[in-house]
Amino acid sequence: MVTEENLTWAGSHILMPGLMLFMLFIVGDLDYRAKAGRFGTLVLFGALGLGMFGFVIKWILTQYVV
Repeated sequence: MVTEENLTWAGSHILMPGLMLFMLFIVGDLDYRAKAGRFGTLVLFGALGLGMFGFVIKWILTQYVV
């Protein structure tokens, strides 16, 4: 039986990191197809990485501070 606690754990420990890896693949493919260059690659991965970094910091704070 799937409980809310199990679903939340699976979502935050398995599904979200998997989604983040998939997003990195999508941005890498976009960068490759657009031939963005060095600065374009930095901008694409920087913007995506900043969003993922914020999510990881939020997860760390909720796990260890609250």
